[in-house]
Amino acid sequence: MATPDAHLPSQVPIAGYARYAFHFAGMASDGSLLALPSGMHAWAARTQADIDVAALARVFEQAERIELLLIGTGMDPWVVPDSLRWRLRDVGISVDAMPTRAAASTYNVLLAEDRPVAAALLALP
Repeated sequence: MATPDAHLPSQVPIAGYARYAFHFAGMASDGSLLALPSGMHAWAARTQADIDVAALARVFEQAERIELLLIGTGMDPWVVPDSLRWRLRDVGISVDAMPTRAAASTYNVLLAEDRPVAAALLALP
């Protein structure tokens, strides 16, 4: 799965979310979002089935700057597959999955505390 190149080159709080979009830094995304130390990136994942090592390639590339990855799973809960959880642990990243609204809120709190956090957020339908 190719990841689009659209991004804001700084990590910022998420101001809100709407149908298939996230609002941050006075702009809106179109679809799912990766919030990483390198900035806010469009993310090609659309469903929980899309979340795998390949979809999280940017996360793995920046592993030395991330301690916790929050995965926003849309409207429904999702259990991170053991294989993905262990791959993330192997590079020093803890992971927690929760519905997107909760993940975005938790991301904002941890970012405000200057914690090394990242988020992979599926857009809400």
